[in-house]
Amino acid sequence: MTLVGQDVLASAGRRNRPLRSVLETWKAAVEGAEWRSLDDVRKAYPSADGVTLAGRTVVTIFNVKGGNYRLLSWIDYDAQVVECLEVITHAEYDKNLWKVRY
Repeated sequence: MTLVGQDVLASAGRRNRPLRSVLETWKAAVEGAEWRSLDDVRKAYPSADGVTLAGRTVVTIFNVKGGNYRLLSWIDYDAQVVECLEVITHAEYDKNLWKVRY
């Protein structure tokens, strides 16, 4: 997969040093993956979930760092592209404010 939005990962890693290594591991896994569906994603990340928003956009959510953070992404399976949208805390995720941004 081609990973777009690596600046999002870098920014999150700068804000939280312990998160940096987790994001680097995720990045390497994504770049080596050939996902064709959410089922393929779940083989590597069983807790990954696709959330369909009002505009029909599906945001794929990854739990990272023991579920303390959520990595929000958009995946184009046909083009083999993963776009990293945002890394937020579990508490921020639960407020659902991210849903209006995408």
